[in-house]
Amino acid sequence: MIYILEDDASIRKLVVYTLQSQGMEAQGFDRPSQFWEAMEKGSPELVLLDIMLPEEDGLQVLKRLRSMPATKTLPVIMLTAKSTEYDKVLGLDEGADDYVAKPFDPAELVARVKAHLSRYKRLTGSRGEDDGAITVGDVRILPQSWRVFKGDREVKMPNREFALLKYLAENPNIVFSKEQLFEAIWGYDYLGDSATVTVHVGRIRDKIEDDPANPKIIETVWGRGYRLNGGIN
Repeated sequence: MIYILEDDASIRKLVVYTLQSQGMEAQGFDRPSQFWEAMEKGSPELVLLDIMLPEEDGLQVLKRLRSMPATKTLPVIMLTAKSTEYDKVLGLDEGADDYVAKPFDPAELVARVKAHLSRYKRLTGSRGEDDGAITVGDVRILPQSWRVFKGDREVKMPNREFALLKYLAENPNIVFSKEQLFEAIWGYDYLGDSATVTVHVGRIRDKIEDDPANPKIIETVWGRGYRLNGGIN
């Protein structure tokens, strides 16, 4: 099931129709109160979320989703008329997984939704009780519960950041190119390019490095890519 929180009736109906025509279950809501009422009965597999909404804006809804254990890694695609880089950064910083600006191409929207659903199912299919924790210096990664701690402090990471950190930590001391990491984490079916790897590495460094400007955990190997140093104590 996919939830669409969009107050514009014509757009909401179009999105629901488009997804249903592709064999996906979809339900639309025009107000956050309706959305939260439905969430109490069960979480969807993905949320399409407008920013400009009555009652509370989409960024507030996103913050609430990311603050709850049951939905902290739920794929969320922002769907909004705003298209400036600032608005995109705001949504991504709050934990959105992707951003689609209106007016949008229905085929592109379907492709993005399918890509995120596919990736989310692959990444979360084996979650269970934590074992196999990975420790790098004072950073502890719990692969099964998707939690990261720096010292005694839990670090909050959206899906892609965690998946990227986990992948590097499970393959320590190996240099990966941006293209290799993009394929491993985003997949070829994702509509984007490897430049997003650099952005995500920067965000991870901000959260786990003592000095993000001089990283010791995730190292840049110039001309090659990135390497997680597994021998840090």
